Amino acid sequence: MTDSVTTRSADTAPPRSSRPAPPVKSASRAFELIDFIAERGSASFVEIVDDLGLPRSSAHGLLQTLVGSGWLAQRHDSKRYTLGLHAWQVGQRYDGHHLLTECAKPIMDALAIETGETVQLARLDGVENVYIAISPSPHPMRLASTVGMRLHAHATGIGKVLLASIDPADAEQRLHSVALPRLTERTVTEVPELMKLIEHARYTGFAVDDEEFIADCRCVAVPVTSERDTGIVSALSITMPKSRTDEGWPYSLYAPLDRAARAIREAMGLAAD
Repeated sequence: MTDSVTTRSADTAPPRSSRPAPPVKSASRAFELIDFIAERGSASFVEIVDDLGLPRSSAHGLLQTLVGSGWLAQRHDSKRYTLGLHAWQVGQRYDGHHLLTECAKPIMDALAIETGETVQLARLDGVENVYIAISPSPHPMRLASTVGMRLHAHATGIGKVLLASIDPADAEQRLHSVALPRLTERTVTEVPELMKLIEHARYTGFAVDDEEFIADCRCVAVPVTSERDTGIVSALSITMPKSRTDEGWPYSLYAPLDRAARAIREAMGLAAD
């Protein structure tokens, strides 16, 4: 681990069918393009065409539409595309986890000071954990994560806890629906084995990442909220270099993590799990 580790859907209308409607291709491409640029920060026309496999004519028309609507912007100097003002405006209106992050952040800050390590709060989106609040470690050598970052849930402790917080059949279906990359030699990618780890997390109340996402990086995570009580599946983690873990890891971090999760639920006015 280095000083800055960067982690990688009328009356004359036909009757409704009980089956879900197929995705609209142009809409799917638009969302894919917005996500692509959001992840990279900016992208050129050639990068968009090559990486997304879009026909040049389709990409040109789609980009013009998104720039015209404000979802994307194009820099005058480099001609690279970035997120536009409308994307920021829509993001500012999203309030789905405002209460959670508002209540959690001071508790997370205190936990980061207590343990000396990075504390992260994430919610589940498909088979990814999305970080919604971070309290960084005071050490110069720490995980370089950011709010909004999306990581593969199967390779992180916080992701496994999030998957353990939903129905097992749903978790298994999500894992089967995508390719699960092997990020280190310790990454588990077989769904049956992952389901055993998820069931263990459900039973014990915590999960770990032991160099499964990044070599020399460890994580312990516990659940915070569920769909049942808030509509949001969220979890809290402590992430640290392997060199700073003690002989009691991961159990030595479970108690402070569990206290913090309970304190967040109490601050939100939720009953203890």
